[in-house]
Parts: sequence; structure tokens; C-alpha cells
Amino acid sequence: MEYWEHDDNPLLGFYHRHWPAFLLLLLSLVLFFAGNGQLLITDPVESNYALTAKEMLASGDWLSPRIYGNYWYDKPWMFYGELLAAFQLFGETSFAARFFPAVFGTIGVLQTYWFAQKLYSRNVGFLSGLIMATSAEYFYLAKAVITDMTLFVTLDGALMLFYLAKTEKRPRLYYGAYALAGLAILTKGPLGLVLPGLIILAYLAGNRDFKTLAHMKLFRGILLALAIAALWYVPMTLLHGSAFLDGFIGVHNVLRATVSEHPRNNTWWYYFLIFLIGCFPWSLSLPWLWKKYGKTLKERIKTRTFWKSLDDRQRFLFLWVLVTWFFFECMATKYPTYTFPCLPPLAIGLACAASRLDLQYWVKRAAVTMGLLFTVLSFVLAAPLCRQASAWDVAQLVSAHHVPGVPVYVYGGRYPVSFTYYSKIPAPRLVTRQRLQQMRPEGISWNAKNMMPFEALEDLPDTGRIIVLVDQSSQKDFLQTVPGNWEKLGEGGRWTVWGRN
Repeated sequence: MEYWEHDDNPLLGFYHRHWPAFLLLLLSLVLFFAGNGQLLITDPVESNYALTAKEMLASGDWLSPRIYGNYWYDKPWMFYGELLAAFQLFGETSFAARFFPAVFGTIGVLQTYWFAQKLYSRNVGFLSGLIMATSAEYFYLAKAVITDMTLFVTLDGALMLFYLAKTEKRPRLYYGAYALAGLAILTKGPLGLVLPGLIILAYLAGNRDFKTLAHMKLFRGILLALAIAALWYVPMTLLHGSAFLDGFIGVHNVLRATVSEHPRNNTWWYYFLIFLIGCFPWSLSLPWLWKKYGKTLKERIKTRTFWKSLDDRQRFLFLWVLVTWFFFECMATKYPTYTFPCLPPLAIGLACAASRLDLQYWVKRAAVTMGLLFTVLSFVLAAPLCRQASAWDVAQLVSAHHVPGVPVYVYGGRYPVSFTYYSKIPAPRLVTRQRLQQMRPEGISWNAKNMMPFEALEDLPDTGRIIVLVDQSSQKDFLQTVPGNWEKLGEGGRWTVWGRN
């Protein structure tokens, strides 16, 4: 019997039983919420989500994502719904936009703690939560205005509930797993069911345990997942028909899997580099782990006893990482956050090694150090970096000089969606007529992402008042190409603002 069971104060007794969860909750709230109000919406990714939610809110249509007045089908509804709710609660602020990523980041840490302490011990669970919360990629995604933290909680939560349903013989948990998979589909698409399904099938096949399939409530469970997803997919299909199916399924799922959106990332070592950066500082333990276990690992692989040497928990965690990694390695498009869902098993594995070798003190000390460092960096580094990556400064500058009826354009560089988010001015992108034809969002191609307004340079009048945002790298080209007497109005981030009278 533990000493706190004699405590007359039930609240104190509850704290003593669950103190690791309380500490992880406190750490997560500080880490993931600190400074969020000062972190401006950045380009090129965050601003797409923020502007879409802002336009959905203004239109009163909470179902169909839209940007620049056009329907678009980049992502399903879940994350937009979070932004809409946050904007309603807190206004259209940076804090509001980052509110639910921070909430889901906190849930993810507690979820991993709960799962790891179920698998191993409270100590391993606590160390796993510390490692997760203070990993660089996790810290970043818990503050970023993107879908990945919501996907992380739903997809990984589905895997955790599946394993506990099987090992603890609690069949009702299967329904929880399917429900979370349905929410994952609402967050990112078919991936939310396909990836956990592949991991589970690999695990059952590795154990030659296909009998479990008969106990998994497969038919009713998949129906539950699809019914949850259908709450958005069916109305969208009925309302938008082939435009939705071609855009969401054709472009953002099939095309993404078969044609690389970012060819420069197509290297065999890409996701290993992401692991080293994303798991910092804990990835620094890799040489130590190899020194400690490398010889044994090589021997087991050589003698073909590696799989047999793993217990059931280790097999599940190992395949969780391996299948996730292999799945995205096979995709044509590579992206930094794609392998993020395999962070929990990596954190649990490192926590087990630290616990086994009695290194808990050093893990806790490193976690506290990184927690303090990340909190300070939220203010002294993240805030100025976000400002540099945002068009907030030029939005304020243009708003101060702008007269209704005076057109505003963008020239060169990557289009700054955050400018429209902050200024409410839909500035067309200036390109040649030939280039405009090449960039139009038509058919199943990456051009479908070009939802911003365009205007041909040849159609620009030679005289009259206009304002142009010019990328820093395109200044000389702009002044030589676009006629007129130009006055420099100011600059901010990557952009210089020019005015012509």
C-alpha cells in the first residue's frame, strides 16, 4: 500500500497517484502556449489555413473551404473547424490560430504518457512524455497553424486503443480506435485509416495472429469510421461533385502519392535527416544507443533472431515506426512532417532504455533544460522569425498608404497569402500572359494549388496609381520590366513596397 492511500485529503491523494500527468500537463501548457500571441501567421503554409478559415467565417459557410473567394479542396474539414471555433472564441488573432495545435499538442503528450505507462510503468510513461514534449519537431508542430498535430493525436490514438483493446481484452476500445480513425480521415484524408490499418496488419502478420481480425469489430468499426468521415465528405460530394473529387482525391491524394510536389526532397536520406533534426536533442543519443546495443542488434540480425528477441510490445512499437517510415518513403512526395506519427514509439523506446540503464535523472534534467530553452526561444527567436516569414509589416504599410480603388499587386517570389490575411486586400500576382496560362489551376496537376488571383503584366496600364509588393530578389527585374516612376514606400520581411502615381 502506497503512503498516499492513508491521506485524508482526496485531492492530495489523487495528485500523488497522478503526479506525472500533472507535471506533463503543466510543462505542455507552458511550452505550447507561451508566446503564441506574438507569433505572426507565416507564409507559405500557415497563411493558407488561416485565410481559408477567415473567409469561411466571413461567408457564414462552415462546410466548404474557400480561399480568395474560390472553393478549394486541399485538406478536409477538421482543422478548419478548429480554426473557426478558435476565431469565434478569441477573435482572428495569432493566439486563436495557434490555440488548438497547442491543445492537441498537450493531449498528445498526455496520451503518450498514458499509453507508455500502460505498456511498461509510470516511470517509463513519464520519461516518454518528457522526451516527446521537448523534441524539436513536436514543440514546433504544437505551435504551428497546420493539420499535423490533430492528425498525430487521432491517428496515433487509434493505434494505442487498438493495442490496448487486444492485449487487455477490452473490445469496446476497438470502437474508440475506429472513431479516432474517422476523425483522422476528417483531418487528412484516407491516410487516417490506411496507415494505422497497414501498421496493424503488419503487426498481426508478424505474429501470425490473424485470429484477432475476427475480434476487431471490423465491419461495424469500419462503418463507424466511414460514418464519421461521411459527415463532411458526403455533403461536399453532393454540393461540389467532380470538382471536389478531382481536387481532393485526384490532386491531394493520388497525385501527391505518384508525382513529387517537392522533387528536391527526393533523396534516400531525407527522412533520416528529418529524424535527426525533429527529434533533437534526443537524436543525439543515437551514437550512445548504437554503442550500447549495436553489437547485439547486428548479431541478432545476422542470426535471424531479431524478431524472436522482441516481446509483443516491442514488436508493435517497432512496426509502428518501420511501416510509417516505409509507407512515406514509397510516396512520390516527401515532406518534413509526414513521418511525425512515429514519434511516440521512438520516445517510448528511448524512455525504456533510459529506465533500464538508470538514466532517468539525466533525461529529466535534459528535459527541464530544453523546456526552459524552448520557452525562451518562443519569445526571443520564434517571434522575430515568424515576423520575417510573414507579410504583416507590409500589410500594415500598404493599409496606411492604400486608397480604395487603387489596385495592389504582387511581383516575384513566393506569393504572400499572409498579406491578404492581414490586410484584407486580395492582391493579384503579376506574371506574363504566357506564364499565366502555364500556372492556371486546371485539371489534376499541382497548378490546382494556385488559388491566388493573377493578372498579366501585358494588361497592366502604363499610367495610374498602383501599389506593388516586390520580392527582394526581384527588385531589379521589376524596375526594368514594369514602366513608371516608382517610389519606394517601405519594406518588411522579404518584401519591398513600391508605389506609382
